[in-house]
Amino acid sequence: MAIDEAILNARIAQKVPNTLRFYRWQPSAVSIGRNQTLQTEVYTDTAASLGIDVVRRISGGGAVYHDFEGEITYSIIAKVSELGTTDPITIYTKIYGALSDALRLMGIPADYSSGDAKNCPNLTVLGKKISGSSQIISRGVVLQHGTLLVNLDLPQMFRVLQLHGVSCSQAADIAKHKLTSIQTELGHKISPSTVANALAQGFKAILKIQLQEDNLSPEEKVEAEKLEEKYRSTINY
Repeated sequence: MAIDEAILNARIAQKVPNTLRFYRWQPSAVSIGRNQTLQTEVYTDTAASLGIDVVRRISGGGAVYHDFEGEITYSIIAKVSELGTTDPITIYTKIYGALSDALRLMGIPADYSSGDAKNCPNLTVLGKKISGSSQIISRGVVLQHGTLLVNLDLPQMFRVLQLHGVSCSQAADIAKHKLTSIQTELGHKISPSTVANALAQGFKAILKIQLQEDNLSPEEKVEAEKLEEKYRSTINY
């Protein structure tokens, strides 16, 4: 999360180009939205006992379980003027178009869901969510980061995420009807690198961009190191 914010700050300062990033969470973690209350969203003692980190995102949205084996996370940091719109929902639509194209390349047809007052827009397959995202726009630059579910471990997910009024096992049961993953839809395993390559192709095709692989700039590395302490304080900034 510190790296995502460091790239955002560097892009605002026009020190780096628009950036697309793919990553996984090791160890597995829960991220909560910037306005959420930790104690009502996460079983913190259980998360600690399982070695699962907890961090607050700079963006909004709900609590998300990021499983190292079961997810690819993307972030895109770009000038909104270069995406052709300043409207947050239109930005979601453009970016989800890229994710939809990536899923199409893997043989999975997905639909865009506009969300509602409580839920950000997302992608579904036959009504089941396969990708969710959240965003922040600051000084003309958008940071949108989100998940693409590769596999599901629902019992583990709901050992750490609170679903109010139901037990962990009941929550996992309910989620079976609301969530899906690439491996569930394909019926076989798929490597993270295959998913990342499909994502790259989807972004290139839909946003009509070229991608050049690169490392963080020295400025981004220094900024990320400074921000790391803020994110390590977990929940109080």
